[in-house]
Amino acid sequence: MTHPFEIEQEIVLPASPAQVWEAIATGPGIDAWFMGRNTVEPREGGTAAMETGGHREEAVITAYEPGKHFATRTSPGPDGRFMAFEYLIEGREGGSTVLRVVHSGLLGDDWQDEYDALRRGWPFHLHTLREYLAHFAGRPAVPVFAVAPTPDRTPRETRAALAGALALPSPVAVGDRAQGTPAGLPPLDGTVIWADQERFAVRTADGLYTFHHGPGVALLFHHLYGPAEAAAEASPEASPESAWQRWLADLLSS
Repeated sequence: MTHPFEIEQEIVLPASPAQVWEAIATGPGIDAWFMGRNTVEPREGGTAAMETGGHREEAVITAYEPGKHFATRTSPGPDGRFMAFEYLIEGREGGSTVLRVVHSGLLGDDWQDEYDALRRGWPFHLHTLREYLAHFAGRPAVPVFAVAPTPDRTPRETRAALAGALALPSPVAVGDRAQGTPAGLPPLDGTVIWADQERFAVRTADGLYTFHHGPGVALLFHHLYGPAEAAAEASPEASPESAWQRWLADLLSS
């Protein structure tokens, strides 16, 4: 049985409507703050696609009004499930912009857990968007995704391992200083900008780093604002994503 849901969020962003549009309605813009690698056909009826960890999700663009309104909707699954996203942009005096996000659709039998996860996730994602626009707007981003199973660890133990590798105290709190030397990568030196029961995020001079610790799994969602050309030319084995995957696997296998 499917269950309808709707989540509505609103945020004031330190950017112009044109900058917000670029961030929410173009592939490179979405890459800079949301999840995975994204492509967007710039027209109503076009395709918006996201690829994360080898999984590709496509949606049809149902509204495309540059600087004002962007919306997408996935095709219904065999059980009728679908996801719809709507972004409404409104400029404010002083150069700021109000962004309203409506996430709706149909969820399956485990709808309560799914809904709770989505409801908890949106404030974090919009916070990441604000951090991007405030500190890295217009800079090309390299999205990084890494995952490691943690069947023998509780989420608290996984969080402690992640925090310990970054010289963070327990519990992790906003404002804490993070420092790490991941093998094959530049040193990480930054400040915790988000911390809740599922994840914490660090901002450095050239990146936003998210460390997620759920039941049975650890995930990394990073956004690196360095030279995109260098990352694109790197071999798969030498890419930042491969290096972070090795770092995560080595950390949680010890």
